[in-house]
This record gives sequence, structure tokens and C-alpha cells, in this order.
Amino acid sequence: MEVQGKLIKKLDKQTGEGKNGAWVKQEFILETQEQYPRKVCISLWGDKVKELDPIQPGETIKVSINIESREFNGRWYTDVRAWRVERLTSNVKQSDAPALPSFDESILPPSEPAVDDGLPF
Repeated sequence: MEVQGKLIKKLDKQTGEGKNGAWVKQEFILETQEQYPRKVCISLWGDKVKELDPIQPGETIKVSINIESREFNGRWYTDVRAWRVERLTSNVKQSDAPALPSFDESILPPSEPAVDDGLPF
């Protein structure tokens, strides 16, 4: 499944040690671009955490996700895990933007002098 939206916030990386070794997790908040935008907390695990490093808040991204729910002690918990993060747009610095062409006034027809006809407009 894929979801697109604007990266709102990157949460702090979390690390730990499990029975299979060290792990790293990072969560981020994505705001969907729909008529009624929704905010979704998505997690990245392991080496996939590096995919989020170059992306800054405010950029539009496309995230491939898996949604999974599991039961623990009679309660259900849902996890939204990303397995791919793609940048769709990036913030362009003003200095990187292409310069606008200069305006050549010589191509305009000569202007006529203003006539005072007594009207206020």
C-alpha cells in the first residue's frame, strides 16, 4: 500500500538490544493531501531509517507501507511500517531557482501623455 503526503515531523531515533541483536527505529508524522487531511505516525526499522535522513519537514513524500495489527493481553495494537520512502518534491533554495528573464522596455509602444479630462478616475 502507498500513501503520499507532507512530512510534518521526524521523531527521535530509538535504539535497543533484543534477542536478535541491536535494533533502531524512527517514527515520523505524515499529513495526507486529501480534502480532509489526516496525520499518520509511520515507523521505519533497521537500515530503512537512513532513507529518511535527507528528507526535511515540509517536503512531499510517497511512502510504501504495511499495516498490521496484533493482540496482546486482550488489546489490539496497530503498526504502520514503511518499507520504502521516496521524495516527490524538495525545498528549492532561492539561489538555486532559475532567474527570470529581464524585461525589455524598448519593445513597448510609445506612451501617450496623460490628458486631464477632469474626472477623478
